[in-house]
Amino acid sequence: MAETEELYGIVHSTESFGSVDGPGVRFIVFMQGCRMRCQFCHNPDTWMLQNPKARKRTADDVLEEALHYRSYWGQKGGITVSGGEPLLQIDFLIDLFKKAKAMGITTTIDTCGQPFTREEPFFSKFNELMEYTDLLLFDIKHIDEEAHKKLTRQSNTPILEMAKYLSEIGKPVWIRHVLVPERSDYDEYLIRLDTFIKSLNNVDKVEILPYHTMGRYKWEELNLTYPLKGIKPPTEERVENAKRLLHTSEYTGYLTR
Repeated sequence: MAETEELYGIVHSTESFGSVDGPGVRFIVFMQGCRMRCQFCHNPDTWMLQNPKARKRTADDVLEEALHYRSYWGQKGGITVSGGEPLLQIDFLIDLFKKAKAMGITTTIDTCGQPFTREEPFFSKFNELMEYTDLLLFDIKHIDEEAHKKLTRQSNTPILEMAKYLSEIGKPVWIRHVLVPERSDYDEYLIRLDTFIKSLNNVDKVEILPYHTMGRYKWEELNLTYPLKGIKPPTEERVENAKRLLHTSEYTGYLTR
């Protein structure tokens, strides 16, 4: 990537004081565009790369906004790029994170890993991006291939491959799993997911995210049929069961290995 090349990212929105997207208080950048069509998605307005509400922005522009809030970040906070799917705009991410790291800012990516491939040119760009990335919040939507296709319309093969590669290079990750009744909330699937996570050597945290219906209104605004109509959030008992089967208490947090 040429040093003089000015890159633009298509940014859906930003959040000034994120507290659930990585360690500490974080400035969140939500990128536009995603290939997944998760049935529980609460941001379907980020799916299409082109959106009249999204803005073309440079890394310098985003950093200028983020730095207004740096005094609130403390030692653990920083910038998290979410989506949509950030890896679809990998050139922008490289530019943003390279400049952020030069300023001493910690960087986190919230990704489902779907665009991952070991083929070029993506693979070389991904490795460069990892040089400037401190942590990945890595979403594994479903461990079963066919059930994953039903839930997201996409294969989980590139996602699991990316998880294995991140383990190979020792890049810290927090594994996140949305618990959806009648989709992923079955002991068989949770036990298989636990086995897969245990095969990785770079996992600092495992989080269960209970399915909720707060994004349903966005589907309705976009005239989309909400696919989980009638399915209620999991009970507290099922959430605790998932935590137990995934041994979440065994993972102690950010960069503790």
